[in-house]
Amino acid sequence: MAKVVVGLSGGVDSSVAAYLLKEQGHEVIGLFMKNWHDDTVTISDECPWLEDSNDAMLVADKLGIPFQTVDLSDQYKERIVDYMFDEYARGRTPNP
Repeated sequence: MAKVVVGLSGGVDSSVAAYLLKEQGHEVIGLFMKNWHDDTVTISDECPWLEDSNDAMLVADKLGIPFQTVDLSDQYKERIVDYMFDEYARGRTPNP
């Protein structure tokens, strides 16, 4: 079977996807993507990424699969956030 990397959020959908892939015999790796770290622009003082990452890690542990966290916040800001604001500034609706 194939090696499959599953983006684990700690939620039900990604957890079930990882479970089903493992049950089918695939070699599953759980990956949590940290996409934001700038607390100066959050609505509240809390950004739940750490709690979400812990939830994803618990899922991976329960499933017995390897788990990694990768920080993609710089790429996310550049390719999604900056692009979105640039498109709005040009009077266009962004389409990421």
